[in-house]
Amino acid sequence: MVQPLDKMTEQDKIAIEKIIYAAGKTGLNVESGKIRRTSSRFCLGVEHGDYNGTELFGVGTDRFIWMAYKPNGTNKNRFFSVNFPEDGIIEFETGKTPDPLSVPDSWARFPYGVDHILHREGYNLTSGMDAILYGNIPGGGMSRSASLSLNLILTMLEINQIEIDDKHHIVDLAQMVENDYIGSPCGILDQTMILFAKEGMGTHYNPADRSIKYIPLGDSDVNFRIVSLDTGTVRPGLEKSTYKIRREECDQLTAMAKDEFGISCLADAKTKELFSKIIAKFKNYHPDLCDRLDYIFNAQQRFYKMIDAWKNGDIISVGEIFRKDGRQLRDKYKISGPELETMCDIARTVRGVFGERMLGGGDKGAAGALVRADAVEKLKFAVETAYPRSHPDFADKFAVHSCKIVDGVKEWKMGSNP
Repeated sequence: MVQPLDKMTEQDKIAIEKIIYAAGKTGLNVESGKIRRTSSRFCLGVEHGDYNGTELFGVGTDRFIWMAYKPNGTNKNRFFSVNFPEDGIIEFETGKTPDPLSVPDSWARFPYGVDHILHREGYNLTSGMDAILYGNIPGGGMSRSASLSLNLILTMLEINQIEIDDKHHIVDLAQMVENDYIGSPCGILDQTMILFAKEGMGTHYNPADRSIKYIPLGDSDVNFRIVSLDTGTVRPGLEKSTYKIRREECDQLTAMAKDEFGISCLADAKTKELFSKIIAKFKNYHPDLCDRLDYIFNAQQRFYKMIDAWKNGDIISVGEIFRKDGRQLRDKYKISGPELETMCDIARTVRGVFGERMLGGGDKGAAGALVRADAVEKLKFAVETAYPRSHPDFADKFAVHSCKIVDGVKEWKMGSNP
């Protein structure tokens, strides 16, 4: 639904000012076009569960990618990123993009990839556009790449007057962009949590039937905030990270246990009995792989307790479960990193922090915390004091973001002076 301009937040207005300024500098014509805004996401469970077959739960958060766009009457797409001005204008004819896996590390991989995948999947793209993008999603842990892919897919389809009613297919297309074009082995957690996100709601995804349920936070006497703790580190991409290794390890254990124990993914080991049998079979020869299963099994047990706590408005229990999950991600899944754990260590010292853990693919990026609203400034002060001492190389790069729960996708019509 296209939103009126008076529904814009201060963030929106700042972003659009940056976009208008860039339009004047680049000559790209987005005046009187539209703006599509896609959110970040905050996963409450199960992190790394998507490619292991677990149910998922998360919310959309108010760090965004904005794209102002307008058809340009040609078959050429012209994109400019305010965040990466050194890349200049990315220009290409629709249907004529570099081969998959051939583009060096650049944000241009995403518009190329979306165009390539949509053509490959049989969509007739003939119309091009001018577009200018700006984002303020931290560079790891809150799904910047998924937000960008979804924004581009929705916009290219709209420009070409193509409607896809099945949102799950949009999710699949976004995953294809990252898996097949960019080479990132991501699952569908990020895309699902963003595309389906609703303001004030938690999104519960069940892979068994691809169902979506919205769960409002129950009545609570705790006013809380979701906080992203951006370490200032740059994650090189899932394809170059521990994430890829962990996914391969989980696939390896699944393949070894498939015939004897009848599982098709680690999430199938739901009962204590089956879990114990698999661990007993492989623990002496593959202890690391068993640790991965240990995390997934226990995360699933915590998941349903977390859902109940959310329904009951028991944010303190949600935070405690979030904290336990973080310790197992660190100790059993071994997906965290030193900067992420420093953020968690600092957060645990602050009264009013209910829970904290690393976010996203791991290694680097951002950690997250559930925090009493009146403790956010205390947490920020603690991070600003302690984090630079431990990691001086990132003393001018880290950030603390207090987030709200928001819709995943919004649109506006754009005037020359919004």
